[in-house]
Amino acid sequence: MKLIPLPAFTDNYIWLLHDGQQALVVDPGAAEPVLQALSRLGLQLEAILVTHHHPDHTAGVDALRQASAAKVFGPAHEMMPEPLSRLGDGAKIECLGLRFEVIEVPGHTAGHIAYYCAKVDQAPLLFCGDTLFSAGCGRLFEGSPAQMLNSLDRLAALPDSTRVCCAHEYTLSNLKFASAVEPHNQALAAYFETVQTLRAKQQITLPSTILLERQINPFLRSREPTVVEAVQRFAASANDEVSVFAALRQWKNEFR
Repeated sequence: MKLIPLPAFTDNYIWLLHDGQQALVVDPGAAEPVLQALSRLGLQLEAILVTHHHPDHTAGVDALRQASAAKVFGPAHEMMPEPLSRLGDGAKIECLGLRFEVIEVPGHTAGHIAYYCAKVDQAPLLFCGDTLFSAGCGRLFEGSPAQMLNSLDRLAALPDSTRVCCAHEYTLSNLKFASAVEPHNQALAAYFETVQTLRAKQQITLPSTILLERQINPFLRSREPTVVEAVQRFAASANDEVSVFAALRQWKNEFR
C-alpha cells in the first residue's frame, strides 16, 4: 500500500491510499489534486471517506463521485453531499481489501468521525480529520470541551505505532504553543527542531504517531501535572480535567 498526502488550498492534505490499481481518498476538499494523482498513477478511485462536513473536506466529493463512481462514506449525523453511506460509532467498512473501523470523535464538529485500520503494511493507520493534529487538536466549533477530551482519549488509546493522518499542516505553529505550555519537555524540544528543519525545506511533517503525540501534544497531556500547572497560570479557575482542557484550548485560541 502507498500512502500519499495531496496538498490542497493553503495547508490542507487530502490523503490518498492505493495498492497500485485501486485507491481511496480522505476528505477531498478539492477534486483536481485527486484527479491529477489518479491520472498520473493510473489508479481507479474505489472509495471516498469523509470525516466531517466542513467544505474544505467535502467540496470535491461530487466531482470525484461523478468522475469515478466511487463509493462515498461519511458521518451519520452531519450534512453531507448525497448520496453516501452514513456511518456511526463502531461501523466497519471494507476498502482496498482493508477493514476500517469508525470512531465517533465529536468536538471539532458535532458528528465528526475518524477511520482506523489496525493493519496497513504492518502498522495501524488513522484518518482523523480535524480532531487530532500533530501537537494540537481542532477548534471546538460545535462540540464541548468534555466531548473533545473524550474523543482525544479514544484516539490516544490506540496502539503506539498508529500513524496519525490529520488533514492540515499545522505542526509548526502547534509546537510553538506546546513549547510555551511545556518548555522543559525534552521530547517536545527535540521534535520542534526536527519540524523546523522539515518546514524550512517545505517538507510535510505527517503522518505522526500516537506514541509521539502522547509525548509532545498538550491536548493529549492535559492531565499531566506540568500541563495543569501551566494552564492554571493562564486560568486560575481551571480545577478539574474538563475545565483544564477547556482553558488549554482557549489559551491556544488566543496564543500568538
